[in-house]
Amino acid sequence: MICPRTESTPTYREIVPTRDVLTKADLAELRRSALGTANPLGVAADVAEAAEQGRLEDPDDAGDALTLAAEIAEIRARPDAALRYAEQALAAYPSGDDPRAGFARALRARALFRAGGRDDEAVAELTALRPLLLTQPDAPAYLSAALDAGGRSAIAETWLSEAVDSLLSERATAASGPASTAIDPVVDLGPPEAPGVVFFLLQQRHRVRRNLNLPHDRQDDLADRLETQLVRRAGERRDAESDLLFWPRAEFDRLLSEHATLSEVYGPDWDAHRGRLEKELVRLRGAGQAGLGVFSATVDGLNAFAGRRDGDPADGAVRAGYAAEVQARPSARIAWPPERNDACWCGSGLKYKKDCLPRSR
Repeated sequence: MICPRTESTPTYREIVPTRDVLTKADLAELRRSALGTANPLGVAADVAEAAEQGRLEDPDDAGDALTLAAEIAEIRARPDAALRYAEQALAAYPSGDDPRAGFARALRARALFRAGGRDDEAVAELTALRPLLLTQPDAPAYLSAALDAGGRSAIAETWLSEAVDSLLSERATAASGPASTAIDPVVDLGPPEAPGVVFFLLQQRHRVRRNLNLPHDRQDDLADRLETQLVRRAGERRDAESDLLFWPRAEFDRLLSEHATLSEVYGPDWDAHRGRLEKELVRLRGAGQAGLGVFSATVDGLNAFAGRRDGDPADGAVRAGYAAEVQARPSARIAWPPERNDACWCGSGLKYKKDCLPRSR
């Protein structure tokens, strides 16, 4: 879903320069920044036109592009345009069962609520999406938001509660027999970067119940506990991965060929490695840190440091020691962030706005 922009208002062409084809990176940047442009509805129209005219680098992005246009139009209270774009998006997806189509259908329902006199159609559309609450992590958010938009928050609370009850009952039964014998529900929280379906159900249910001024119950307590646990785990993960060592492409390939387990720390490929660093730098800047940068590392340097310590290069303590050694060398530091039109910090030769900048979105 769209993220509102809080920086100074750019124009559409400052975000996406004039050209014939829109890339995935362009769409990702527009999703982040469209509402902060001088003319968001113009952005929606341009994106929809690109999809309709086949001017997308990847034709499979047509549904997502039109869904983006529908979301912009719906947020800007243009239900006719939102409805048109949403229906075009649904036609562009390979099938109605495409997992990406759920959000477009929910946007269609929101536009129907706004259009007036079509509430029954909107509720029917959302009812058809209700089973997705049990399988798709993003479904609780877009379904409850659509019901909220139509003044049906009480229905959202019922649906979310029943979905939570169903999944927790299944998991408790699988873990320890009948649900009635379970002391506490078994919840698969999932990794910090991708929590499980139950977490998102509980989170949205908690939000809806607060808005309805309903009393705090046991599942609200569970939502609070899981959120605290997730934040703690995410912090632990960041602490383990925030050494800000940057492995240039050739060094990265060699690193994984010699120490394959480090793919869990630095990423399974070079794109993922750069994306992790970009996201971490954005997080640190958001936390108020200044003078940020990454530190260029080498496999020979890591291996030599491990040899001097009689340790394993894959060991966390050895890597932390090597990171401290590298960060003490001014020549190893690469300042961040560059200007949008300057060369990317990763050394790819591309402009920052076309390479690593979109990786943080």
